[in-house]
Amino acid sequence: MKCLSCKERYDAVEAGTCRECYEEASETEEELKREIEELRAKVSFLGFRSTFTDVLLLAVDLDSGNPLPNSAPVPANKAVLASRSPVFRAMLETEMEESLSGTIKLSDVSYDALRTFVNYLYTAEACLDDDMACNLLILADKYEVKHLKTYCEKFLISKLIWETSLISYSFAHQHNAKNLIDASLSLILDNMDKLSKREEYLELVEKDPRLVVEIYEAYLSKQVNTAVVATTPCNDD
Repeated sequence: MKCLSCKERYDAVEAGTCRECYEEASETEEELKREIEELRAKVSFLGFRSTFTDVLLLAVDLDSGNPLPNSAPVPANKAVLASRSPVFRAMLETEMEESLSGTIKLSDVSYDALRTFVNYLYTAEACLDDDMACNLLILADKYEVKHLKTYCEKFLISKLIWETSLISYSFAHQHNAKNLIDASLSLILDNMDKLSKREEYLELVEKDPRLVVEIYEAYLSKQVNTAVVATTPCNDD
């Protein structure tokens, strides 16, 4: 019998789809479902839009509070900011300095990252590289913009390699990026034989030994689970 999809012959009594085509179609269906969910999340995130600007966001120096060199205020709309971020909403709906002055100062961001951040709040789109993704994830965590945080995590996970996995693991812990934590840890556990030779490992031992303990606990847990599976007798009944 010929497969209705690829036209190749396969063993079957009635016309239908061969195993290979069936599995490929199932994978395509799952991929489409994921894309649909991502689009729904994006539509939900962009539920409110406005072209009016009534607030300025300003990148400033952490110590002096002065605007960063070669930077300018980035205009935005209060309602848009409030609808995207619970932190901005709290600032703007109460008599805080930001609400009264009409200017929000951000001391933990570059001018380029700030512009990209505001643009994302309006469009749910950003052109990312490794540095920009990290900068935006920091902002997304601080201002509780979950959609952006997920967006940056997916990008960083797609770029993960063994050589940077420890740095990514530490960074993800600092900013509560669970998906990035899990992906980085998985890569680390697959390369435990090389772990102690990394310079980043020695730095982590000094700066945050708690994370090193977590890595070894996860590794031991994985070893135990593997051993249990290996020694569990098969049931032939």
